Amino acid sequence: MTRPTRQRDDRTRWQGEEEEADEDVDLDDLDPEDLVRTADGELIHEETGLIIEEEQIDPGPEWRAFNHQERQEKSRVGAPTTQTMHDKGLTTTIDWKDKDAYGRSISSRKRSQMHRLRKWQERIRTKDAGERNLQFALSEVDRMASALGVPRSVREVASVIYRRALNEDLIRGRSIEGVATAALYAACRKEGIPRSLEEISEVSRVERKEIGRTYRYISQELGLEMKPVDPKKYVPRFCSELDLSEEVQVKANEIIEETAEKGLLSGKSPTGYAAAAIYAASLLCNEKKTQREVADVAQVTEVTIRNRYQEQIEAMGIHG
Repeated sequence: MTRPTRQRDDRTRWQGEEEEADEDVDLDDLDPEDLVRTADGELIHEETGLIIEEEQIDPGPEWRAFNHQERQEKSRVGAPTTQTMHDKGLTTTIDWKDKDAYGRSISSRKRSQMHRLRKWQERIRTKDAGERNLQFALSEVDRMASALGVPRSVREVASVIYRRALNEDLIRGRSIEGVATAALYAACRKEGIPRSLEEISEVSRVERKEIGRTYRYISQELGLEMKPVDPKKYVPRFCSELDLSEEVQVKANEIIEETAEKGLLSGKSPTGYAAAAIYAASLLCNEKKTQREVADVAQVTEVTIRNRYQEQIEAMGIHG
């Protein structure tokens, strides 16, 4: 009977020492760089071993699933909320299939009733002009993003930018399509998937000049911190469209890096700069493409490619 008592006394002493150690450490004095998050979700101070945070709440489901079918069967929630819909996907949607919960066809009387309900549900989803504006703009963003083939994250960011512009009343005096297109262009740049104004204007219903003007306006008013586009971001896509090898891609990136360090990139169009580097790399790697072919893919003029090409090879000390 004495051993458990001694163990209990030891444990009490250890707990007392831990409490004293905790009292000695001021959390404000701890360096954030010394804090480590463990696999269990605990936040630990590496030097002292002090546990800052523990007992993390798991927001996930209480059930386990090992494949998609099991997840679908066990899930008791709907689709996640999304910024790409004016109501964030929270309103009811009445199915168009005209079937009951068991998959059986419903009577003609019920069908006409469901048709009326569906029609009114669509009407009341937008309660005012602001929501109708948002609904139209977000559908435009979705359409253009699909045509450009950009990922879902870009659509979400574009939708957030448009919502901010609407809340700040920046739409007044400008077309909805113009602001929606400018928001998508800004989102592409923010997400590191740049598309040129020419590419954006091809899928938009507004002209390139208006897109550029609106983009500059909303970027300034919303304080969107945009870094200059890196020409290297365009290289893989352009090379893929021109059916060029990995070797040409690597060489084009080397040309861009080397010449940009010498200050050649300042004030130049990133698409034209990337196109010229690809043209130069294709010549150096014996996979020659004409200036016309490269210009068509990059949507720049042959003159731009010639000028940038001459500057780049002179800077690198290559005589063409």
